Amino acid sequence: MKTAPDLFSYRKHWAHKLGTAPELPISRAEMDVMGWDSCDVIIVTGDAYVDHPSFGMAVIGRLLEAHGFRVGIIDQPDWTSAEDFQRLGRPNLFFGITAGNMDSMVNRYTADRRLRSDDAYTPNAEAGRRPDRSVTVYAQRAREAYKGVPVVIGGIEASLRRIAHFDYWSEKVRRSVLMDAKADLLIFGNGERAVVEVAHRLAGGESITEIRDLRGTAFLRRDRPEGWTLWDSSQLDAPGPLSVYNDPYETDPACDNRPETTLLHGPPRRSDRATTVVRLPAYEQVRDDPVLYAHASRVFHLETNPGNARALVQAHGDRDVWLNPPPIPLTSAELDQIYELPFTRKPHSRYEDAKLPAWEMIRHSINILRGCFGGCTFCSITEHEGRIIQNRSEDSILREIGDVRDRAPGFTGTISDLGGPTANMWRMACKDRRIEAACRKLSCVYPDICRNLNTDHEPLIRLYRKARAVPGIKRILIASGLRYDLAVRSPAYIRELVTHHVGGYLKIAPEHTEAGPLSKMMKPGIGTYDRFKALFDKYSKEAGKEQYLIPYFISAHPGTSDADMLKLALWLKRNGFRLDQVQAFLPTPLAIASAMYHSERNPLKRVTRHSERVSVVRGQRQRRLQKALLRYHDPENWPLLRKALQDMGRADLIGNGKRHLVPSFQPAGTGGVAEGQRRPSVPTGSSMSRGRSHRKPSRRR
Repeated sequence: MKTAPDLFSYRKHWAHKLGTAPELPISRAEMDVMGWDSCDVIIVTGDAYVDHPSFGMAVIGRLLEAHGFRVGIIDQPDWTSAEDFQRLGRPNLFFGITAGNMDSMVNRYTADRRLRSDDAYTPNAEAGRRPDRSVTVYAQRAREAYKGVPVVIGGIEASLRRIAHFDYWSEKVRRSVLMDAKADLLIFGNGERAVVEVAHRLAGGESITEIRDLRGTAFLRRDRPEGWTLWDSSQLDAPGPLSVYNDPYETDPACDNRPETTLLHGPPRRSDRATTVVRLPAYEQVRDDPVLYAHASRVFHLETNPGNARALVQAHGDRDVWLNPPPIPLTSAELDQIYELPFTRKPHSRYEDAKLPAWEMIRHSINILRGCFGGCTFCSITEHEGRIIQNRSEDSILREIGDVRDRAPGFTGTISDLGGPTANMWRMACKDRRIEAACRKLSCVYPDICRNLNTDHEPLIRLYRKARAVPGIKRILIASGLRYDLAVRSPAYIRELVTHHVGGYLKIAPEHTEAGPLSKMMKPGIGTYDRFKALFDKYSKEAGKEQYLIPYFISAHPGTSDADMLKLALWLKRNGFRLDQVQAFLPTPLAIASAMYHSERNPLKRVTRHSERVSVVRGQRQRRLQKALLRYHDPENWPLLRKALQDMGRADLIGNGKRHLVPSFQPAGTGGVAEGQRRPSVPTGSSMSRGRSHRKPSRRR
């Protein structure tokens, strides 16, 4: 794997002499107290400012402060004019624009495109405090506020919109956010390395237009620089007739101790990759041709490993969006220093006693890693944080537990989570760094766990034991998503988890039971869940505890038929699950599953005009039906389900016996049926088993 200069090796900017701010200022009055005449960098965010390492604006702000820069925060500004963007004055170096920890469209709308009634990242969960497509709106207002100040966009919203992308809310392919935001630079992925270097180079007198060599950045240009070799994406993975081809989702020769091997025919060898750029189909082409959109998605995702990724370029009219390769992952020492910056671990004092649900959820949690090598097609973690796990050290994690104990408001002795994007990938990596640098697979665990992946859970078991032995700590809970396909490789880990770190319920995500949908999600079969559940139940019983698994399932995912959902509903009934809330598939920008949804093709395989078609659930009636099947026990859904079962030729499942899915009669006052009909007994099952809510506040992205 390539290396990068140490994140903290730069000479500090002169303003470090002014000391550390108790809170990064959000007003001129706070700047005056600290003796600042101006800010070097102003971060504009769609979230309330919480000075906690799980919030992106705090991490970037405190990191830049550690490098000697004066950083101010403009939190949830009034976007109807440029006035609120002037509250801290003109920044000396640049505006940093982020929508916040969540994509603003996901934050504001449900999977059915309805406005949400609350916002977990706003004081008192008040809705409506951010605009649609916040990055674009904020960037434009910042430009209006102070002409000539560089505008740098970043965070998950900008990161997932860095090329032409399908936009679910408008049902069309939109341009790169760089075009609409009119930004000077886009930082994608883990942004620490790029944002620090941008700040130092601007402070050193460089122009933002000269900064074109940073990994993890995207920008607009009109020409190809001298010395670069251009390869058209069709030379790598031609969207034409089928031919002999090495499929990176089958047995991967790059994972066979041959680090120089490339899976794509024709491109230069690794020694030339630093000066090779791959041209994706233009925005106008992918906008008009779903096959080319799926092809572009496939090629894009094959260029995501920092060890072998090439630069990408995509035309938008007469200009190119140029993407440099992804950032080099942070080392443990660098990640430790970031998470040990002087965070107050609480919301800004301006909010006083207002409730911030996102902070309430994570304020006593500890982030131990970044990244995920699972590669689930509907998830944005890999596109944003990468598939190479970045680990904190054991000592740093234990120090933060002590810090939470001593300083976190309202701490009563329980750490609510010790995890990250996943609970149990800490210290897991490829057994050979050369193989890792050459690999082009998008998942290390699908269709099976790679033989080159280290799945040893012993370091994590030792961490759990040391964490709960910290004086003053009563309990350590694990709430992050658990990769149970990895966990079943280590029964000792499951025993440790179940005995000490489950608070009655453990949430896991099989997502579905049927092979068709699971193959489009890149998720393991339900048999793996069964093996995990057997171990979970066994060790819970040995510990003398009554504990339950809460499985998450998803409806309307590409490749999911109504028949698949019916089989899942029958599985739920057989196993006694009644899901209170369920998740409907929401196509987010850049995700592979979103490319499936838009194009009805499968980018997990070579895309051609005649390649595999993917069934897609689009209409609201079918989406409602698939959700209703997950909540087969809800009387409000029974009229819809009876009609659907009849249409599917499964009227045998309508009746009042145990083998039936829905009753043949309707309770009074439900399902739009007149009063007076008798109410049936609700089918028995585990009332403690709940499904996934529509949304949960995310960790830093």
